[in-house]
Amino acid sequence: MTTAQIALSIVMIIASLFLIVVVLLQSGAQQGLGAISGGAETFFGAGKASAADKVLARLTSVVGVIFVIAAIVLNVVH
Repeated sequence: MTTAQIALSIVMIIASLFLIVVVLLQSGAQQGLGAISGGAETFFGAGKASAADKVLARLTSVVGVIFVIAAIVLNVVH
């Protein structure tokens, strides 16, 4: 293995672990659960949650693209 292949392999491992963590941190689709909890989320609490979800969604996209690009480059180099 060349140095480039080792570096790309390390990038792939880090990106895959980070991608797993970011996906697991995202909240699931909670449709209809507001009635069960009695509408406990306030307007400000819901806004903060959606802002965090937007950041996590963007991180997921960025890390996913990095992962795919590293996989393609590693496949071409190999």
